Amino acid sequence: MPGEEAVYEQLKEAIIAGDREKTLKAVEAALEGGVSASDIIEKGMSPGMKEVGERFARYEIYLPEMMMAAEAWEGAMKVLEPKLVEGGKVAKKVGKVVLGTVAGDIHSIGKNIVGAMLKMSGFEVYDLGIDVPASHFVTKAEEVRADVIAASALMSTTMSQQKNIIDHLKARGVREKYAVLVGGGSTTEDWAKQIGADGYGKTAGDAAALALQAVARKEGK
Repeated sequence: MPGEEAVYEQLKEAIIAGDREKTLKAVEAALEGGVSASDIIEKGMSPGMKEVGERFARYEIYLPEMMMAAEAWEGAMKVLEPKLVEGGKVAKKVGKVVLGTVAGDIHSIGKNIVGAMLKMSGFEVYDLGIDVPASHFVTKAEEVRADVIAASALMSTTMSQQKNIIDHLKARGVREKYAVLVGGGSTTEDWAKQIGADGYGKTAGDAAALALQAVARKEGK
């Protein structure tokens, strides 16, 4: 219906603009008009978030715009998630990711961007925060039955903590259960290969794409 298409376009544009208030108003109007929560997410908001992610990956927008869009999305989801439960539907999730900045490192901006990108891509993200010991990544991954462990390290002095995560996985005999992705200002693709990680993401978009590939490979086995 043309009316619904206009609603979806409003939702998409509000997300792209990173306008939290406008997004919430568009969500409320759509719900009052009889549009389902799942359609609001899948046909309106998700295309907007996808566009934001693509623009960010192309360096057409930067951190402030990215975070504003993520905040608009999160605000809308607080309204929509209860509706999904009431309607017997849950948002589609493609997999679970345990995310954090490694021990000794208190930088969070890059990690937060990656978390937003992963959520946009349909992942359930368990963000452990900053200064996270290697063992905590593994314990959480086991607890929630994650598919991916994503570890950020900005400083060269904390890079070894990414290797420690892989060492902990091996010590527990669960290395093959998880795709381990590394990133951060101090890391490189060569470093990822050296420590036996499953992928290196230079940008948040890379991280999301690698996580999707990891889940696809897992499901293909």
